[in-house]
Amino acid sequence: MKCPFCNHNEDKVIDSRETAESTAVRRRRECINCGKRFTTYEYIEKTPLMVIKKDGRREPFNRQKILNGLLKACEKRPVSMEKMESMVSEVELDVQKKFEQEIESRQLGEIVVEKLAKLDDVAYVRFASVYRQFKDINQFMREMREILSKKIK
Repeated sequence: MKCPFCNHNEDKVIDSRETAESTAVRRRRECINCGKRFTTYEYIEKTPLMVIKKDGRREPFNRQKILNGLLKACEKRPVSMEKMESMVSEVELDVQKKFEQEIESRQLGEIVVEKLAKLDDVAYVRFASVYRQFKDINQFMREMREILSKKIK
């Protein structure tokens, strides 16, 4: 590590500890040449996850897009912002665990739909109707019957 004061390439680590969020390692260092101390942070380099759209375009995963969809689906529903934020974090974690670099938008949508079904039925139907692009009322009714049959069981 190069000293920010004298540009010398040798130092010694005096202290190492994780940050409060456990997202990095904080290291206090002392330059062997000038004796001044400085702090460095070590982070895990994440490869950006790309979402493959229906038309084949690729764009970076964007948690805000998922949150925006949930906000619309959960409008006027008893679902707190905290629950929606938590769900977006769960989706992001699931995606990072299951997929290395790319995920199809269809797969991402299914993960969201699955989690939303457990959160709120009306929000689920709203999101699914947009996401799955129901062609007609019959397709919509099949989905509703499926939801009701799960509720009865």
